[in-house]
Amino acid sequence: MARSYILKKRAQQQVETRLRIVEAAVELHTKLGPAATTFSMVAEKAGVQRHTLYAYFPDERSLLMACSGHVEERDPVPDATAWRDIVDRTLRLTTGLRAIYAWFERNEVLLGNVLRDAEQDKLVQEIGRLRYGPAIDAWHDVLGAKLNANQRAMLHLALSFYTWRSLAREAGLKPAAAVDAMVGAVNGAAVTSLAR
Repeated sequence: MARSYILKKRAQQQVETRLRIVEAAVELHTKLGPAATTFSMVAEKAGVQRHTLYAYFPDERSLLMACSGHVEERDPVPDATAWRDIVDRTLRLTTGLRAIYAWFERNEVLLGNVLRDAEQDKLVQEIGRLRYGPAIDAWHDVLGAKLNANQRAMLHLALSFYTWRSLAREAGLKPAAAVDAMVGAVNGAAVTSLAR
C-alpha cells in the first residue's frame, strides 16, 4: 500500500513538473517568441535543472508540440464545423469571423510572435502548420463555399491574423466593425468580378 502511494505521488509530481515546464515555455514564447526562447531560459523559468527539462523534452520539437497542444487545450481554435449548417452565406461569414477575430484578440501577443518567428524558423513553421493548419483549412473551406475567385481572395485576406491586427490595432476598429468591414469586402468582391 505504501509503495502504491509513493508511485502515485511520484507520477503526480511528474505531471506537475511537465506542466510547469510547458507553462514556463508558453510564457516565454508569449514574451519573446519561440525562436528567441532557449532551453536554459525555460529551465530557469520553470525552476528545474536543464537535465530535468531534457528528460521531459529531449528536443525543441517535442517542447514546441507540447506548448502548442497546451495553448490549443486552453483556448481551442474556432471550429468551422459549427458554421457549416448556417445557410445564409453572409451570416455564416459573420459568425465565423466573429469567432476567429475573438480568438485572435485573446491570443494576440503569442500569435504575433509565433507567426513572426515562423517566417524565419522552419520548425516553428512546421509545428504551426501541424497544429493549426487543419483548422485554418476548414475555415477557408466552410466560409469559402460558393464564393467566386475574387471573393475567395478577399476571404483569404479576411482570415489573416495580420488583417485582423491591422483593422483592430492600427485602424482602431471595434470587433463588430472589423468583422463588418471584411464581410463587406468579401461580398463586394462578387460585384467586382461581375463588373469586369
